[in-house]
Amino acid sequence: VPDVFAAGDCAALHHLVLDRPAWIPLGPAANKTGRVAGTVAAGGCASFGGIVGTAVVKVFDLEVARTGLTLAEASAAGLDAAAVDVVSRSRAKYYPGAQPLHVRLVHAPDGRLLGGQLAGREGAAKRIDVLATALHAGMGVADIAGLDLSYAPPFAPVYDPVLTAAIKARGHLASPSPSATSPSTVGGSP
Repeated sequence: VPDVFAAGDCAALHHLVLDRPAWIPLGPAANKTGRVAGTVAAGGCASFGGIVGTAVVKVFDLEVARTGLTLAEASAAGLDAAAVDVVSRSRAKYYPGAQPLHVRLVHAPDGRLLGGQLAGREGAAKRIDVLATALHAGMGVADIAGLDLSYAPPFAPVYDPVLTAAIKARGHLASPSPSATSPSTVGGSP
């Protein structure tokens, strides 16, 4: 609406996965849209790209995080969706303090990432940001499976839990994307 600056928790914002407005009142988007509204109201030029609904909570010693759509939300939106679940480790299994980490990836039959959820005693809060970034970039599960995520025993196993879930999801695709079946070029051309 011309000359109306709607921002913050009162506004439904463009949801990048749904490709339509969605009301998800979270602080980061409220602050960003407030800045955009203020900039435009003052005569400047600014825009807001959209949301994917990334959130994290701490329930006693459990981290629970989500981004994009859950399987139920995808189904309610009329999307053909599936989910894969893995239980991995927050750190290398032999490193002291390693904790189970549950990962769920929600995806379309063609591998398009629709959302993800994580829960565990450590590691869920920051790993959800990888999936939020993937949603913003339009990455599919095959793309995520190929990411070069960090490894060090105190922080992650060799195959990060996000990678483990993406590899499992890639294996369930109706028709794998070209990147999922391309020959490796490690050490030179195939």
